[in-house]
Amino acid sequence: MKNKAKQPFSKDILNITNIEAECDRIITSLRESVFHRLNRHGGVIGISGGIDSSVSMALVAKALGTEKVLAIMLPEKDSSADSALFAQKLADKFGVKAITENITGALEGFGCYQRRDEAVRAVFPEYNPAHYKMKIGISSSGLYTSLPPLFSVTIIDKNGNVQSKRVPAPELRQIEAASNFKQRCRMSMLYYHAERLHYAFIGTPNKHEVEQGFFVKNGDGGADAMPIAHLYKTQVYQLAHYLGIPNEIINRTPTSDTYSAEQTQEEFFFQLPFQQMDLLWYAFKNEYDPQEVASVMGRSVDDIKNVFAGFERKIKTTEYLRMPPIFF
Repeated sequence: MKNKAKQPFSKDILNITNIEAECDRIITSLRESVFHRLNRHGGVIGISGGIDSSVSMALVAKALGTEKVLAIMLPEKDSSADSALFAQKLADKFGVKAITENITGALEGFGCYQRRDEAVRAVFPEYNPAHYKMKIGISSSGLYTSLPPLFSVTIIDKNGNVQSKRVPAPELRQIEAASNFKQRCRMSMLYYHAERLHYAFIGTPNKHEVEQGFFVKNGDGGADAMPIAHLYKTQVYQLAHYLGIPNEIINRTPTSDTYSAEQTQEEFFFQLPFQQMDLLWYAFKNEYDPQEVASVMGRSVDDIKNVFAGFERKIKTTEYLRMPPIFF
């Protein structure tokens, strides 16, 4: 139902008026959920040195007590070395015990890299992971449309030479399916430690990742509690400043950290800078008139309609990820 009492659309509409109160609300709810609803003794959380897992860990530490939180770094051979450095700095700052579980061996056992590389070589026969880095990404202009996005695979040699080609659907699905072993391996390891300690597994997705489908089903989408799943990315940053997250993490460009080549979340999935996407997603979800939104955002009405159509398509195409199992 359309909200008739909603405030005029503005670029400040997502500012949290009382960040302390919002943090206290999340902390209280998280404490109640873990200790009473889930009947667990503490929390396990995966940390990557990114903004979402950092804010989530800070909230968990304040909710449960640092002695009842275990932070786990889960690198594999394609991970950025910066991720471990930032994650450890975060854990040290908040006094949370952190351990490392390298999942490269498990991924090799699943054939993750071999299956992915096989699909990449179908596009670039010369591809060899010893000599090239790779990534996949959306190859459209960056504006949403009602049509599905087009994806490309990019390889980069040791001299920095870049080649990109449109990736056919079968190869794209194979690359994505093989890469999804990473998130599912991480979930398995996090649940191992959670069950070992009788702790809850705390997930770290934000609102966009949940609602737009930027997660792996039964991977990073699987958890017992998700303390920031209601927050837009800009709001996560607002909490980060309040909670004292290290500046290196706050200033770090959000990445997928899935493929060997560097890649932003924007080019991989979202297509828009999160500062714009947050406002447009809010406008879409709250049924603001495209004319009002276009005026505030300095874009054409057709642009806004295209973005809204893209959001609608993304909701429909990722609904499967949010569905629970079907029982008969």
